[in-house]
Amino acid sequence: MAGCPRWAAVLALLVLPALPRRAAAGCAARGLCCPGRDPACLSTGRRPDGSHGPCYCDQACARTLDCCHDYAEACPVIPCVVSQWSAWSGCAEPCKTTYRVRRRHVIQEARNGGEACPPLEERAGCVEYWTQQGTECKQSLIPALITTGGFGKARKKRAAADGNERAGYCVEFQLVAITPGCLHSHHSYTHWMQYLREGHTVCVECQHPALDSRSLHCYGDGSGSRKNQLLHWQAVGNPRCKGTWKRIRQLDTCSCPFCHSFLFI
Repeated sequence: MAGCPRWAAVLALLVLPALPRRAAAGCAARGLCCPGRDPACLSTGRRPDGSHGPCYCDQACARTLDCCHDYAEACPVIPCVVSQWSAWSGCAEPCKTTYRVRRRHVIQEARNGGEACPPLEERAGCVEYWTQQGTECKQSLIPALITTGGFGKARKKRAAADGNERAGYCVEFQLVAITPGCLHSHHSYTHWMQYLREGHTVCVECQHPALDSRSLHCYGDGSGSRKNQLLHWQAVGNPRCKGTWKRIRQLDTCSCPFCHSFLFI
C-alpha cells in the first residue's frame, strides 16, 4: 500500500491554524486573593487535578478543589496577631462597685482565612477605696463582695508602693447556695465564677485596702456571726452571681487551691 509522501504530511502541518496558547496566569499574575466565596475571583491556569482552564483564587476554592496552581503561595493564610495585654487600669469610679479595664491592639490583621482577632478589651470588677482627692471612702459596701484571687497580686503591688500595706488574714467558708448566674457567665473575666460549687470549701483573703483601718476586718467576713449562720456574698463583675455560705474559721494565710481562692473587695 502506498503511503502519503512525507512532504505532504509536513505541508499539512504548516497549513493548520495556530492553536491558542494556554495562559498560566494563576492568582499571582492577576493579583487575586478574595475572602469567602467569590465566583468573580476567577483566573485561568493549572488546577490541582492537573487540568487546565478556569480556576479560582477565593477562600472557598480549597474546599471545592478548583484553586489555581499558585493559590497557596499567592494567598498565604495569615492569622491575626495582637499585642500583649496592657496593665489593668484603675477602677472606673471611686468608692463604688465598678470595673477596671485592660486592652491590647492589633499588630497584624487576619488575611486569607486566617484566625480572626480575639477580643481587644477585658473588664473585671473592682472597688476603689480612695477618692481622687486621696481621702478614704466612707461608704459601706454590700457585705462579702468577692473576686478572683489573682486580682490580689496587682493590688498588693500598688499598696506596697504606697507604703500602706497592713497584715491581712484568710477566712474559710463552706458554700451553701449559689445562683445559676455564676455558671452561665461567659465573659473571660468571669470564668473564675464557674468554679463555685455548693458544698465546697473556699478561702477568701482579706488584705489592704479592703482591710478596714479601724476595725481591721473586711466587709462581710462574718467575724461577728453565730456558728452555722448563713452569710451572703456577691461576685464583683456579675451581679447575677451570688449566694450564701457559712464561716468555718479564720487563718493567717490561705491554703486553698487557686481555683477556690478568692479575695474580699
